[in-house]
Amino acid sequence: MNAPAPAHDRAPSGEPGSDELARRSLLAFIITFTLARIVVLLIMARRIPNLYFFLDRTHVHHLNYGIFLLSGVGAYLLFADPHGNARRRAAFAYGIAMALTFDEFGMWLHLGGSYWQRASIDATVVVAALLGFLAYARSIKRFEKRHVRAFIALGIAVAAFVVVVYDVSMYIGTLEGPRLRELELASSP
Repeated sequence: MNAPAPAHDRAPSGEPGSDELARRSLLAFIITFTLARIVVLLIMARRIPNLYFFLDRTHVHHLNYGIFLLSGVGAYLLFADPHGNARRRAAFAYGIAMALTFDEFGMWLHLGGSYWQRASIDATVVVAALLGFLAYARSIKRFEKRHVRAFIALGIAVAAFVVVVYDVSMYIGTLEGPRLRELELASSP
């Protein structure tokens, strides 16, 4: 006889469980973090045009987009009480917002400084690990085809990140702290 499913797995028909919502958030988090880093690296290496948003001469960092999106997702979940697919989309948007915010964690932790602070990478790894734990804590025997598709999408995102990091590292790999800051400032208008 099988044991009853944990409370976080039980949901009314069509309603996502907390583990499914965590998987969606994790997928969005990793893909968004990877794409954000790829875009920043390509801009800094001058392989693509400067896509940064500026107000006057102030660079609006993507952590601001994440903060606004987190605020919107939180308000939506609190006041609209979505169900089914709307809740799944909110979980995906939450993952995007978390990635945009924590990718620049070092900047808001130290109230400024370089985008490249170690604290940003550390925070991103911790958030991804926590989401991963929530997402995949249940038995691997219960994986379905959609879980395999998500794993493949994550693998493709990681592979793309590795390719871009390798390519760009040929250009900026020999630069260190002050030079990275100069390069970051040089990409401003």
